[in-house]
Amino acid sequence: YTIDSAQSTATFTIAEVLSGEDFLVVGTTDQVGGQVVFDAGSPTAAQIGEIVINARTFATDSDRRDSAINNRILYTDAYEFVRFQPTAISGLPDSVAVGDSVDVEIVGDLTIMDMTKSTTFAATLTYISADEIVGTASTTILYEEYGVEVPLTQSVSFVSDELTMALDFVATATE
Repeated sequence: YTIDSAQSTATFTIAEVLSGEDFLVVGTTDQVGGQVVFDAGSPTAAQIGEIVINARTFATDSDRRDSAINNRILYTDAYEFVRFQPTAISGLPDSVAVGDSVDVEIVGDLTIMDMTKSTTFAATLTYISADEIVGTASTTILYEEYGVEVPLTQSVSFVSDELTMALDFVATATE
């Protein structure tokens, strides 16, 4: 199965204080790719390939914020992609039928800029049909552990230490 970027979204959310008001920044992109190996007859043998997100294409509610993310926070000219290389999946059942959803944990190496750390995503995967799997996955990280610094500005007086990353995806069968 291949992640269909036309039907999938990678998102980050982070809390800040903007002009004295609490604000939740949400950045999204559909520029996400990856592959899943899955057989309904043997779900415990499932594998997830590297998930790649184009960080240059994250869009928020503000062009100025988007520019800051690209040029002063994630330095996307040098580090275009956020990458997640899964190393283990836990919680897969011995069998699955069409329409079944399973909650799993996906452990792997998350790379932001040039820093890689082990991270666990909580995920729900649904076996729609032999042609389609849908899922959601999320994790919360301390972005400073990845060398990311978010500068304060005159209008932004606080930014949370934690960042939530999420992926809502549709993966379709490939031949």
